[in-house]
Amino acid sequence: MAFDTSVFSQKELKEAVNKLEELLSHSKVVLLGAGASFCAGLPLTNQLTDSALRSDKLSNDSKEILNAIQNSFVGASPASHIEDYLSELVDWLAITTRRSNRNVDGSKVTISGIEYSNEQLLKAIDEIKLAIFDVINISVDSEIHERFVQALHRPIRPGKDSHSGTIDYLVMNYDTLIEDSLALSKLRYSDGLEGGVSGWWNPSAFEQNNLDARVFKLHGSINWAEHPPSTTPLRIATYLKRSQQQASKIMIWPASTKYRETQLDPYANLLHRARCALNPQGGSQRVLLIAGYSFGDAHINLEIERGLRSSNGNLTVIAFTSDSKPTGILESWYNNSAINEQVLIFANNGFFHAENEIISEKNIEWWKFENLTQILEGGV
Repeated sequence: MAFDTSVFSQKELKEAVNKLEELLSHSKVVLLGAGASFCAGLPLTNQLTDSALRSDKLSNDSKEILNAIQNSFVGASPASHIEDYLSELVDWLAITTRRSNRNVDGSKVTISGIEYSNEQLLKAIDEIKLAIFDVINISVDSEIHERFVQALHRPIRPGKDSHSGTIDYLVMNYDTLIEDSLALSKLRYSDGLEGGVSGWWNPSAFEQNNLDARVFKLHGSINWAEHPPSTTPLRIATYLKRSQQQASKIMIWPASTKYRETQLDPYANLLHRARCALNPQGGSQRVLLIAGYSFGDAHINLEIERGLRSSNGNLTVIAFTSDSKPTGILESWYNNSAINEQVLIFANNGFFHAENEIISEKNIEWWKFENLTQILEGGV
């Protein structure tokens, strides 16, 4: 459905768009969640969950474990999803691993009355990753994402001066749409891997001069694999025989787990760089643009709030949400007088910024990634 831009005949909403354009002339960080990939043909989190749970990659043990975990989340608000279940599994794995490493006799854990070993949990995690890989590893349309990155890396309005500098992309998704779109747009970027179709993890690649973008894959990527003895990512060309083992060692990890935080690279390195991106130094102004994200990752929410509080007003958050008005953590920030001047919320039925509240009777739908892209291109 085409974007109904007639809603911007309301003067206050048009002024909100002008404010957006003005802010995006500053140094930028972009945070993207699953909603940003939907227009390209990839599933939303709930759709990914349904498809993964039906996958033929899952053994009976894995299905039993997942069913037990899913039942434990009945009544969750917001609704639980596959990353929650994977997080639970990883937490159980941390317990069994710790017990096994200490040679404890009773190293198994009990889930819904059934005991599972460290090996069974590892197998279940690998199978779930394979299921996720199968759902996401499909043909997609990168047109909107190419337009999105091109709009961010050039002046939004012709004739307006805009020096985008290096843009940091904090990507929550496992897909490679942003990397592909940057490359196809001839924008120099680093995702922490060097090489080409095949590559290896080298975080110093983020330090290269003259980069247009840095991409921090905070939950890993479907084209990253772990090949022992190394525990850091490799990207293996699909036509190489080694790639046949890649799917079982996919380096993706869920949002809410402490287990991966104990790994120095790549997770801790990426999180550290994200933290630095959200904490501008030396009085410089930085804008964080958030799209397609449901604020379900407590770690990331904490880092954003920490950035808001510690930046002395130099970090501004622009958040797009499909909710009619601020809810959850966005409502908390909106009602917090210590930071709400730094938070602009573009909701489905209004614009909310500190004391400024603009309500629309129509659905604005500027939160849809394709519509936001049109706005960034100056199409409003």
